[in-house]
Amino acid sequence: MAASSVAASELLYNMKKQILILHPKVSCIIRRISTRSPRRYNQPQPSAKSAPEQLVGVVGLEIHAQIHSNTKLFSGSSVCFSAPPNSLVSFFDASLPGTLPVLNRRCVEAAVMTGLSLNCTINRKSLFDRKHYFYADLPAGYQITQQRRPIAVDGMLTYSFLGGKKRNQVIRKNVHIKQIQLEQDSGKSLHDDLRSQTLIDLNRAGVGLMELVMEPDMSCGEEAAAAVRELQLILQALGTCQGNMSEGQLRVDANVSVHRPHEPLGTRTEVKNINSVRYLARAIDYEIRRQIDVLQRGGMVQNETRAYDSKSGETVPMRDKEGLQDYRFMPEPNLPPLIVYEDNASLPTGTDLCQAVVVQKIREGLPELPSVRRDRLVQTYGILTEHSFTLVNEDGLVEYFEAVLKATKRAPRNVIGWVTNELLSYLKQHDMSVSQSPVTPPALAELLELQEMGHISSSVAKQVFQEMWRSSGKTATQIIHEQDLGLVSNTAQLHSICQKVVDSHPDEVHAIRNGNKKVLNKLMGLVQKETKGRADPVLVRTILQEKTS
Repeated sequence: MAASSVAASELLYNMKKQILILHPKVSCIIRRISTRSPRRYNQPQPSAKSAPEQLVGVVGLEIHAQIHSNTKLFSGSSVCFSAPPNSLVSFFDASLPGTLPVLNRRCVEAAVMTGLSLNCTINRKSLFDRKHYFYADLPAGYQITQQRRPIAVDGMLTYSFLGGKKRNQVIRKNVHIKQIQLEQDSGKSLHDDLRSQTLIDLNRAGVGLMELVMEPDMSCGEEAAAAVRELQLILQALGTCQGNMSEGQLRVDANVSVHRPHEPLGTRTEVKNINSVRYLARAIDYEIRRQIDVLQRGGMVQNETRAYDSKSGETVPMRDKEGLQDYRFMPEPNLPPLIVYEDNASLPTGTDLCQAVVVQKIREGLPELPSVRRDRLVQTYGILTEHSFTLVNEDGLVEYFEAVLKATKRAPRNVIGWVTNELLSYLKQHDMSVSQSPVTPPALAELLELQEMGHISSSVAKQVFQEMWRSSGKTATQIIHEQDLGLVSNTAQLHSICQKVVDSHPDEVHAIRNGNKKVLNKLMGLVQKETKGRADPVLVRTILQEKTS
């Protein structure tokens, strides 16, 4: 070891000498290097660099909700989804020269009501603007919207969804509402690929929309879908939008990007016109995965507009956004500022109350909102939280459930299973709404009372319900009487049936007598099979216990 150290020193000396001969004006310092093995336990350990945080998704939403109104936003044309093409078009909708907009008061009230329900600040003065762009289904070449000062700003939507391993844990989150603005809808372009032509239907042109802009506070498709579903329920409860996504009454654009926490947001893409809550979740989750994969392979996410292909489950590019479109916003010259009033006391003298929009009056008329309704159902009836979600999510199901409870003495926990399992499954099988159910709340209540009083078993009750669904108008009592489905409680008859089952299954009887009491359930099932589910289960159990003891 000493010889090698000396050799190393001589090598360093010779290197320094050679450098000074070649470059005499250069001062060169060479640090002596130890050739001894390092003693690691005495050396300070270098601090390990923390691994970079994982990329996460960031999601913001822009939602266009069609206002539930008989007429359009600025004209008297009717609003109807299934009307023949171009049958609901006024001169103003077709943008004929000399026509002027007349604001629909109902649309303003709907926007104020929606803003109040989402905890927004209602601007007492809002403005209309022209947004210029060219589409064949936009006859005027511009859209009337509210860019500078919308009717409502700075709101908050609280939404909930079921999480956890068993999907029974309620997770509550908030998303900020940047603004709600009133604007016109465009017409519809119908593309005929066979004839290579595009047809224009202006029935939708001028229909009132509320555009709701949600801040990028969400991180995945599940959260975005839950937020949209909650908004849909709120709009339906208010009556401001019917929320039928299949008819385009609620259209969602998702702005999706990825970044590492505590770092600036990444380049976003916009996924346009998603018309299903389920597809929204899938589209966002796919887009997040796609962007993460692009970045991990060293690529760059493009700022572009994409569409969701439900067949492949992927987003596909539509157009890039490299050149920012200049919409040439300008004040709408044919509409004065929109003024709403806090209360009647703030109305100017001589104002026609039928024409004024009063915030306080609208606030007092707000209905019970979905989140409040869910909490009330859990607290009032003691049902599970997941059952409250099922009831509220289905239009009319809460009212049906409460109507059954009023007509029966059975506990809510016994009724809820029939409503959320039996009734709802039949409705979905037949693609029907709650209001179309052939089994009315009083009819279901009668069936449950008969089961509670011991006239029929639970299995027979389901059989009777099925028959009530098929034979609309027949009561449970009639069906039970006609098909002789009443509970068999004749002791002598049940003794005979039980003895027959016991005699034909000696192995099971032997197992029961050796302490395996669970086998008794098998014998009970065989008795019920013999009686077609009509035997009194309490009496059957008692008889079998006597005969196998």
